[in-house]
Amino acid sequence: MNNTTILIVDDESRMRKLIKDFLIKKDYSILEAENGETALEIFEENQNKINLVLLDVMMPKLDGWSVLRRIRQISNVPVIMLTARGEEQDELFGFELGVDEYITKPFSPKILVARVEAILKRLNQNKEEIKNYGNIEINSDGRTVKVDGKIIEMSLREYELLNYLLENSGIALSREKILNNVWNYDYYGDSRTIDSHIKKIRHKLGKRGKYIKTIRGIGYKFEVKE
Repeated sequence: MNNTTILIVDDESRMRKLIKDFLIKKDYSILEAENGETALEIFEENQNKINLVLLDVMMPKLDGWSVLRRIRQISNVPVIMLTARGEEQDELFGFELGVDEYITKPFSPKILVARVEAILKRLNQNKEEIKNYGNIEINSDGRTVKVDGKIIEMSLREYELLNYLLENSGIALSREKILNNVWNYDYYGDSRTIDSHIKKIRHKLGKRGKYIKTIRGIGYKFEVKE
């Protein structure tokens, strides 16, 4: 029996049913909400058992961006945004707020399920290991990051990007290589998505953010150098 619980948030009952039917085939437990306010109520009541959120953007009462902001105040649970708008600026805005994936409607339910499974698989593959890089401590078991002993909240994608930079400390990584290894299956978006994530990670790392160096014309490198 699969103990994974997914919260589907969409004001269209037909869309919720479509997604639910495909996910149930994979034996996931499903919670549903038809608007943003209900979504937050359900999330707060079931926070400890919800493993992933599928969140529509355009909804009555409270839109998806507002819901995401509230969720990120209390949790780093993976969030996949569902939207009918596919503009690049919308994607960058979503990543700034802590979105882990961004899927534009209409989409293939099979592709959606594949992305859900990919995220959950990465979460479940973590082995307990704590590493320290210049007072940045990363714990793969709890997927936590500490800077100078203080826990820093990060989305799944931010965590994976930082972890990739740390694991390749001292190596200049091109944006293409980062996309292939962090957004590792079928992301075709603009590489500026990486720049947006790096900017946010640097801010969260505070004075340790200077360890992420910009390599002009190439990409980025993590290097502990005062």
